[in-house]
Amino acid sequence: MTAVWVSIGVVAVINFAIKASGPVLLGGRELPDELLRIIALLAPAILTALVVVGTFSDDNGLKTDEQTVGVAVAGVGMAARMPMLPATALGTVTAAVLRLID
Repeated sequence: MTAVWVSIGVVAVINFAIKASGPVLLGGRELPDELLRIIALLAPAILTALVVVGTFSDDNGLKTDEQTVGVAVAGVGMAARMPMLPATALGTVTAAVLRLID
């Protein structure tokens, strides 16, 4: 259990150092517009990667199951301009119903 907390502490310190390095190195200078556009796209890209890995990965490779269908249903709801909470709830209920049927 101690190793987990040590790991969390190390990651927190590294994260702080990375975030603090930007203002220290730039010192109030403005970033180029191209870089600002890239930075704006980083959060959605990382979130998408985490969802894809969490949905399709297994210990031994790729998987498709009820969770995959639930995420797909929630994605379709979001693409149809549904609010996030109902779309997520719809995906969750879909996955739960499919698990009950199986």
